[in-house]
Amino acid sequence: MSIKENLLKIKSTIPANVTLVAVTKTHPVEKLLDLYEAGHRIFGENKVQELVEKYEVLPKDIEWHLIGHLQTNKVKYIAPFIALIHSVDSWKLLQEIDKQALKHKRTINCMLQIHIANEETKFGLNFQEAADLIHSKELKELKNIKIVGLMGMATNTEDISQISEEFLSLKLFYDNYSKDSSFNFQLSVLSMGMSSDYLLAIKNGSTMVRVGSSIFGNRNYG
Repeated sequence: MSIKENLLKIKSTIPANVTLVAVTKTHPVEKLLDLYEAGHRIFGENKVQELVEKYEVLPKDIEWHLIGHLQTNKVKYIAPFIALIHSVDSWKLLQEIDKQALKHKRTINCMLQIHIANEETKFGLNFQEAADLIHSKELKELKNIKIVGLMGMATNTEDISQISEEFLSLKLFYDNYSKDSSFNFQLSVLSMGMSSDYLLAIKNGSTMVRVGSSIFGNRNYG
């Protein structure tokens, strides 16, 4: 099937209230243009260097999301144009995003990455760390970021019940804070689910899914 056919098939399985982020990491510009010409505009990249290189050569109405781990020293490269950073996993990183956003006189939308998997290799704040950050006085001092959602990745397992429990734990945490609101904190996005588990994530309340291989096929190039 073509990229366009794959895209249409996936979109047919996703409710209208769920946003699809096409994960474009390692895929060449030619394939991204196929996706663009199919009408999709929300692209997600894992690595800053690859994201910047693609941003520079692709149409400027693409909405770029940084979905991978982000180092503080790389924020400056994406600050001028990034639409949403999914992977804020420390206070230090949030401060740096605010600092770089100020330089470009813009507000950068962010999501807190929450560690819900039973895997030490995945990044993210635990629930207590996230709660402490949300309640902190220091958060209110950041004028150029806005926390708009939470992101979490489930354990890489075939145990459906475990994955569901992990997604549900984040949904409950999200619900607990979704009524809180300030100028730089207002949750409206719950990002859970990838190609292997996005339908299960949606059943557990996800409003944004990150899908790559189901659109582009297996990465056998680049």
